[in-house]
Amino acid sequence: MPIALLPDRAVIVIAGEEAASFLQGVVTCNIETLEPGEARLGGLLTPQGKILFDFLIWRSGDGFRLDCPADQAPALAKRLTLYRLRAKVTIAVDPTLGLAAAWGGAETAAATERLRDGRLPALGERLVFAEGAFSADATEADYHAHRIALGIPEGGRDFAYGDAFPHEALMDQLAGVDFRKGCYVGQEVVSRMQHRGTARTRIVPVISRDGEAVTSGAEVTAGPRGLGTIGSVSGARGLAMLRLDRLADAVAAGEPVRACATILGVEKPSFATFAFPEVTPAG
Repeated sequence: MPIALLPDRAVIVIAGEEAASFLQGVVTCNIETLEPGEARLGGLLTPQGKILFDFLIWRSGDGFRLDCPADQAPALAKRLTLYRLRAKVTIAVDPTLGLAAAWGGAETAAATERLRDGRLPALGERLVFAEGAFSADATEADYHAHRIALGIPEGGRDFAYGDAFPHEALMDQLAGVDFRKGCYVGQEVVSRMQHRGTARTRIVPVISRDGEAVTSGAEVTAGPRGLGTIGSVSGARGLAMLRLDRLADAVAAGEPVRACATILGVEKPSFATFAFPEVTPAG
């Protein structure tokens, strides 16, 4: 029943009487339907529909909190402040708060906030605590191995900020985009991709057939075709952003999928609803 500290994550606090309406107009997820105790995936996009920031967001007291990569937190707070205009909202990184992940029914009594990870039940919970007042029995690497095994991407690890659409990062599959709410930054492009079914690139799990470790950043190929690139890894498993149409062509031609000299298996994530080539499961 592991609990892992996440020192690479930070908390942004958003408060004020207009916080909910402000956020509803700029982020991809639906703020109005957030349930108590739920940390929901969301993103802030460019006007062209590409992901600038990804985060988990939840209600806290009279406002909201965001769980985001620590190295992106100041830039995210600054970008949100630019969109604030005259809204009665305060936005600040809170350096006194830390974050952890718990899964497998771990005991979490020491947390000041205990949140259900809204991306996927198997991910477990997100824990918020006062810095220096929390202990863990698992490592950050253990958490990422758990996440990778479930096929859950993270920004900065599995896709580059400013270079990927929400569909490519599986945000449409993980409750990170609401297609029925009103407008937000980049909404027209994302809605068009949804209704036209034009997302050909997806992040999916891969595994080395020989058990050798896979390498982050390695190019994935099949015959003469470049399929994509491996992102985060844990031993023989990783996540790769692949062109599924090219993967289908490779499968039809009987060409093995490789990263360098390593033959890879490719999986469809268990939660995914998008079309996927009939490949041999990775596991």
